[in-house]
Amino acid sequence: MSIVSENPPFGIALRILSGCLFAGMSICIKAISTEVPVGEIVFFRSAFALIPLVIFLWIRGEFPHGLSTKRPLGHLLRSSLGAAAMFASFASIARLPLAEATLLSYLSPTFTSIAGVLLLSERVTVWRVGGVVLGLAGVLILVWPEMGNTSFSSDRLWGYVFGLLMGVLTAFALIMVRSLSRTESPGAIAFYFVIASMLGGIATIPFGWMAPDMYQLIMLVLAGLFGGFAHIAMTLAFRHAEASLLAPFEYLAITWPILADMLLFDVALSHAFLSALPLVLGGAAMAAVDGRRRRVPT
Repeated sequence: MSIVSENPPFGIALRILSGCLFAGMSICIKAISTEVPVGEIVFFRSAFALIPLVIFLWIRGEFPHGLSTKRPLGHLLRSSLGAAAMFASFASIARLPLAEATLLSYLSPTFTSIAGVLLLSERVTVWRVGGVVLGLAGVLILVWPEMGNTSFSSDRLWGYVFGLLMGVLTAFALIMVRSLSRTESPGAIAFYFVIASMLGGIATIPFGWMAPDMYQLIMLVLAGLFGGFAHIAMTLAFRHAEASLLAPFEYLAITWPILADMLLFDVALSHAFLSALPLVLGGAAMAAVDGRRRRVPT
């Protein structure tokens, strides 16, 4: 396998591109989320993400022999957690403004930090504690106005619940990725996750799917393609630039859902969201910094 030389500007461009593509995926999902069942969205998003993923793995010479594994149960657990997180994420997008649902996804590093302590006996540090405190404080600020409102929307409350559940499930899925990465290729981990998500979507057929019209079908297909290409762009970004250099651009991605809410969905940003934004992002940044500090030899 040839060694890929670092190209930081190209890596940054790919990381920004992946953020735009993930935002495009979320916009497509949001546009049809009130009509199309979540399970059906999960299936189409996964099925059409499989196309660019397989092509990418084939170009890299990892398909199909690179998918062999000695840890099928590990892949089953990681893929199940990831698929459940996708269901929760899309359910949150359907019930909340896109910017709020996206902001909740930034809690994943915080929950991963907690899971690392509980499951892997990793050391408790000031960075971990600070990240957890900031992240949870941001959630409290975001949710509190709804809880204090006698006419609060139960649908919005469920959106927050699904968003938090998504963060927890993603954290456990990332812990499994960390474990699998010691022996398994990234391509195999991604491939089996997509397959599990497709099967999870298919399993919801008895609960009611719908025949999408042309607009809905286009959105479903685009959601899958955007998601597949976004994953590839992010993977390539980390091959061309160090994670520490790319970190600030991870948080730039929140810009696109904010603009989508204001320009496409005519949703105004709430004061609670604007107050929670720096806290949640700050907590995610502290958790990420702690993770990178532990990977640097002293």
